[in-house]
Amino acid sequence: MPNDPAPRHPTLADVAAKAGVSASTASLAFSGSGPVSDATKERVLAAAAELGYAGPDPRARSLRRGRSGIVGVVLEERVRAAFLDPVKIRTLDGIADGIAPLGAGLLLLPDLGEGESTLTIESAPVDAVVLLWCGLRSSRSIEALQARGIPIVGIECEVGEGLPRITIDNHEATRRGAEYLRELGHRDVAVVALPFDTVRRRGAVSDEQVAAATNVVTLERLAGAREIYPDAPAVETAASSIEEGRIAGFTLLDVDPADRPTAIIAQSDLLAAGVIGAAEELGIDVPGELSVIGFDGIRVDGLQHDLTTLDQPSAAKGRAAGEAVVRLLAGEQPESVAFTSTLHIGDTTARLG
Repeated sequence: MPNDPAPRHPTLADVAAKAGVSASTASLAFSGSGPVSDATKERVLAAAAELGYAGPDPRARSLRRGRSGIVGVVLEERVRAAFLDPVKIRTLDGIADGIAPLGAGLLLLPDLGEGESTLTIESAPVDAVVLLWCGLRSSRSIEALQARGIPIVGIECEVGEGLPRITIDNHEATRRGAEYLRELGHRDVAVVALPFDTVRRRGAVSDEQVAAATNVVTLERLAGAREIYPDAPAVETAASSIEEGRIAGFTLLDVDPADRPTAIIAQSDLLAAGVIGAAEELGIDVPGELSVIGFDGIRVDGLQHDLTTLDQPSAAKGRAAGEAVVRLLAGEQPESVAFTSTLHIGDTTARLG
C-alpha cells in the first residue's frame, strides 16, 4: 500500500534484547574494546545477523570521540596524475606510516579550483590535513582549514608562521647538480621545468612568468640552476611525466647543433627520462653529446640508463609529515623538518668532449 510505513531498521537495543545482554555489553562486543567473553560476543553477533543489524553507525561513533579517524591530503592536481608519479606515491606511503599510531585513514582531496564537489576542503570530515607540494593555491586552502580549526602540515610549501613544514633543499641540491655539470666543462645548459602555476603551459619561460610564478618547488629548483648558469634558458612542462619531458626535449634539441645545449637539468626524473628519449629519437648520444641530470632518485621504467640525479628522501618526508600530524592531534607543537638530497652520479652525464 502507498501509505505503508517504511520498515523499521533494527537497533543495537534490539540486538541486546535478543542476545539477553545489556546495550553496553552489546556495544563492547561490536567494538572489541571491552571485557566481553567469546561466548557472549558470539551470541551478540549471532543475534545481529539474525536481525540484519550491521553494527553501530560510524558517524555516531565519530561524534562521541570528537574525531573522524581521517587525515586529509590535499593535492593540487588530479588523483590519477598523483598516482602516476612515483615520488608522490612514496610520499603518500610515508604519510600512512607516520599516522599509523592514530589508526586513521587517508583521504585524498584534489584542490583544482574548478567545478563543484560535495567533498571539499571546507566540508571534508578530517581531523588534520597534509598539504602536498602546495603553493599554487595554498593560501586559500590554508585559510579554509584554519577557519575550521583543522591542524595543518605542509610538505614543500609555504604554510604560514607557526605551522610545521617538511622541506627538502630544492635550491641547494639543484645548485650542487649544476656545479657538477660546470666541473665537467659544460657551459651551454638548459632547464626543463615543472609547472610554474595552475595554467600549466608548455614552452619557453619568460622573465615575466618567473616573476608571477606560484609553484615554490619549480622556483627553488630554477633558482638553484641559475645560481651557476644565470642565463640558462628554461622550458616549462605541463606535468612531471616522461611524455612532457619528451616534448620539452624536442623543443630544446630539435634545432641546429650549434644552438643545442650540451647539458640539460630536468626538475624531475620523469622529465629527465623524457628528455633522454627525445635525444635518442634525434640521434643525439647521451652522455657523449648531451648530459642529462634529474631530480628525485626514482627508478624509471624503460630507462636504459643509470640516471644522474638529486636523490631526495620522499618516503622520509611523508613519514615526518605524518608524525607531525600525530603530535598536533596530541596537542603538541612539532617543529619543521628539513631534509637533504644526495647527488647520485650515473651514466647520463660526462665530461664535455
